[in-house]
Amino acid sequence: MTVLRITFLGTGGSVPSPHRNPSAIAVRRESELFLFDCGEGTQQQMMRAKTGMKITAIFITHFHADHVLGIPGLLQTLSLQGRTEPLEIYGPKGVRRFLYHLLSLGYASKNFDVKAIELQHGDVIRRQNYEIRAFKTEHNIRSIGYVLEEAMRPGKFNRERAIELGLKPGPLFSKLQHGESVFVNGREIRPEDVLGPPRPGRKIVYTGDTRPCESVIQAAENADILIHDGSLAEAEKELAIEYMHSTVTEAAEVAAKANVRKLILTHISARYDEEDAKKLEEEARKIFPNTIVASDLMTIDVKYRDKEQG
Repeated sequence: MTVLRITFLGTGGSVPSPHRNPSAIAVRRESELFLFDCGEGTQQQMMRAKTGMKITAIFITHFHADHVLGIPGLLQTLSLQGRTEPLEIYGPKGVRRFLYHLLSLGYASKNFDVKAIELQHGDVIRRQNYEIRAFKTEHNIRSIGYVLEEAMRPGKFNRERAIELGLKPGPLFSKLQHGESVFVNGREIRPEDVLGPPRPGRKIVYTGDTRPCESVIQAAENADILIHDGSLAEAEKELAIEYMHSTVTEAAEVAAKANVRKLILTHISARYDEEDAKKLEEEARKIFPNTIVASDLMTIDVKYRDKEQG
């Protein structure tokens, strides 16, 4: 099974707290490692979580300081470690200007290039067997969220049916499982003869900071994991509206409308201690039972939908 692992490096709101760093999430898919946002202290959290530093790309949701201040130090460390391959930093319009100012602060790499790539709602980055899509979010500055979704997988292999058709376990089984027809005694056996219907890959959605909105619901439809802004309790809804964040109840309503499998709340305001975080989780579960509040260094392995979700 291809590894798809989410590590929450920073789960706090606008300022760090004794228990929560600012926003940063690492997603490992097999040998690739992606960062989604990179708040202050991210590289230390990566060291604590033992994620490694071989980053494939960084995806920024918006340019508030609590989502980007970890980038300068991280780039300097990568340079000192001898990185030579280019690093792509994706973000909404303005990421090129952001990178220009970042470099002007004194960061300089003699080893590798840093490439800024602007994205907007609907843009797609296609990779082998998966893609990353940008979608519109609603914050008080320009912002986007991200979907990482794998391609459809072949259906389950019907071993008994294959044997009935005259096949013996071995290389021909593998060819059929990989979509190739085979011949036995002059008879063609096609993959659809022994494979069930195609099965979905896994889907992770990360909103960054946002108010609940239709574009998030659409992007998150049928996701395995929705990582949503859950800054405040419903009792603080007026503050959530003023600062363009979501309450945990609102995030739970989004998860229910989008029919996701699991909701993970992050960007928790520093006004809440760890006991309060449990209450936030209880509040959201009244609307969407399969909800958890993320904690720093929490790790989740995302399993396929035909297996038990972790």
